[in-house]
Amino acid sequence: MSELAVFANLSPAAVWSHFARLCAVPRASKQEAALRDELLAWAAEKGIAATVDRGGNLILRKPATPGHEEAPGVILQAHLDMVCQKNADSDHDFSRDAIVPVLREGWLVAEGTTLGADNGMGVALILAALADETLVHGPLEALLTVDEEAGMGGAHALAADALQGRLMLNLDTEVWGEFYLGCAGGLDVDVRRDGEGEPLPAGWSVQRVALRGLRGGHSGVDIHQERGNAIKWLVGLLHDLAEVMPYRLVDLRGGTARNALPREAVATLALPDAAGLADWLATQQLILREAWRGVDDGVTLALDAASAEQVLDDASQFVWLASLHAAPHGVKRMSRSVPGVVETSNNLGIVDVGPAGGSANFMVRSLVDRAALALADEIVSLFALSGTAAEKSGHYPGWTPNPDSPLLTTCQAVYRREFGADSTVQVIHAGLECGIIGAKYPGLDIVSFGPTIRGAHAPGERVEVASVARCEQLLRQILRELALTGNVR
Repeated sequence: MSELAVFANLSPAAVWSHFARLCAVPRASKQEAALRDELLAWAAEKGIAATVDRGGNLILRKPATPGHEEAPGVILQAHLDMVCQKNADSDHDFSRDAIVPVLREGWLVAEGTTLGADNGMGVALILAALADETLVHGPLEALLTVDEEAGMGGAHALAADALQGRLMLNLDTEVWGEFYLGCAGGLDVDVRRDGEGEPLPAGWSVQRVALRGLRGGHSGVDIHQERGNAIKWLVGLLHDLAEVMPYRLVDLRGGTARNALPREAVATLALPDAAGLADWLATQQLILREAWRGVDDGVTLALDAASAEQVLDDASQFVWLASLHAAPHGVKRMSRSVPGVVETSNNLGIVDVGPAGGSANFMVRSLVDRAALALADEIVSLFALSGTAAEKSGHYPGWTPNPDSPLLTTCQAVYRREFGADSTVQVIHAGLECGIIGAKYPGLDIVSFGPTIRGAHAPGERVEVASVARCEQLLRQILRELALTGNVR
């Protein structure tokens, strides 16, 4: 099936046509310009007013359907960028290659890469709504942000006077039938340490140990499932290996995105005698598979010959391996005010260490701002013990739930009328841009919803086709209800 044919019979056609466009144009974080330029040309062709703000965000405006000019202005919000993850055996180049999805049992899937349904489906739903001449609506604004996945830079840069609407529908959640009313805030801890490097000891062999096959996933949505972290697992193995045989670390690399659970990590080692290493790793693979049965029992440990000229100096090797071994990862605390939801967590998402120095990134999330800052301070303090620089950056506020939201009441009533069932209300541990935007626009009433997406931030990401049609229907009817009533309920 061709790249375009997979979309041919999907409904609603307008939404899938726009998503096909997004699949065709690479859009990694901080590299959204090509897609934004294409959408600017599309807006000009449709007669839709479009501007690009100082942060690179695309803002589109469409006047109200005649007769509904006094209806409350609605902001439709999603982000243009996607998390770029691929399997080790994939030759996909996210800087130039189109995403190639397949249709399987009612789901659109990207098998060897991420799909970009997060948040491409939200963007596609918004573009389809703007282009629909039959849609009844009040004044519409679309805020399509950039750099969401790599630090929410677009939302941070949004000016406080860029938008006029007083209601906002965010389309960046991933479970159909749920309205989201709050989310975690967070920040990053970036660790850096310089190294001197030392010559490879004479006569030593160099071997590369690769840990692969973990499920990965979204560091907010999936953090409570206790899936494996390839970096933590490999560092733990290196800690145990030191009790078995001497080695020197050449390099250690793992993870490719701060907000994705690391699926792979690789360490290059220099050893005076590698005999027994392959057998030891085979035993460790069996132990890991048994210990993580049903969660990450697809883990593999591979050993290959490598080459190197330098190794880490003794002090750097000790600091990196001991600190990463001791560093926290995962759920810190569950929420007491929102049962079943993670309050505070952290993801050790990226490590890149070599003889000349290295870096690591921790992404901290919490529903409570002070708890996020406290956990970040713990990580900074851990690395400070060895004189290693660790800096906090990119703090963004959480989105505080408002259970009395009039917009939520309207959304729930429309959902019940259209689908004959009650929706649910949730608070999500993942970070949405709603908290940042809401802080810039006090009083802005915000609700988030979207189609069902599974495996976001990992290869195999998929979106349920039927839920996209339901989501488009819901969006149309909410906008119609707001236009007809003139006010939220």
